[in-house]
Amino acid sequence: MEKIDKIIDVLKSEGLLRNGGIELKQMNRGTTRGVLYTLIQDKSPAYVIKMDDSKIISSTKDFLLAYKEISVLPDVIYADENNKYLVYTYIYGETHHNRGSKLEWMTILIQELFTKYYKVNDDISWGRVNGLHRSTWSDFNNISFQLAHESIGNHLPNEDHKGVKELIEKLSDFHNQEEKYYLHGDTGIHNFVYYSNKLVGVIDPSPLIGPRIYDFTYAFCSSPDSLNIKTLLPLFELWKDNKLFTEERLINEVIFQLYTRIGTCIKVHPQDLSSYMKVWSEWREYLS
Repeated sequence: MEKIDKIIDVLKSEGLLRNGGIELKQMNRGTTRGVLYTLIQDKSPAYVIKMDDSKIISSTKDFLLAYKEISVLPDVIYADENNKYLVYTYIYGETHHNRGSKLEWMTILIQELFTKYYKVNDDISWGRVNGLHRSTWSDFNNISFQLAHESIGNHLPNEDHKGVKELIEKLSDFHNQEEKYYLHGDTGIHNFVYYSNKLVGVIDPSPLIGPRIYDFTYAFCSSPDSLNIKTLLPLFELWKDNKLFTEERLINEVIFQLYTRIGTCIKVHPQDLSSYMKVWSEWREYLS
């Protein structure tokens, strides 16, 4: 508690907190490695204090500041000069649950986040800002495929693994022409905040340099409900990234993202596996 007490003192000295009426509640970290606190002022949640590795704090801060005009992202309140911690606004609501229809919250994501991403210089490498950089986006996808393949194993037949591998090669023709964007990089329902069955916030970026379609398909595949063509096609009408972005390509991108999601599901969310396997049985028909 000594470290968090020092942070509270700093916030007070900066005029960001009043004396008295302050409470702290440690939050469930989920897949986050760092420590998160909700700072409560006068019985009302006010800020989130995030403590983590300096590289994580730095990249989170840079992303939130770069997109400070985007309403669904939290606002940076205070950033430690040594990148030991970050303080940002608390967004009221809950993750995962009571989220309304996928069509509705995906529409908000498209309009309020994905279409507002900006391009980065071509000399910036593909991949995680804090991870290994790749010379091409296809390299990134191949690594994702290998990790998913190892996790999925016999849960899917060999022909499905082979079909997805061939799909990556097919998509590489598009990716060689792809423009680079500064992405959130972890756009799943675990990082979406919902209030009154409506998406109101997006938290915990894991910044990524990649094509915008990545965050779109990641979000679409982050829950097994309504993961179907009927939901996808109306979103495609909103999404149409460019004239070369066909319905066929969108479906292929979704299949690949669904495959990697199944791999993640087995390791992190095994309770959802049966639902994802049912969804996969429908989407695999498009692999041919």
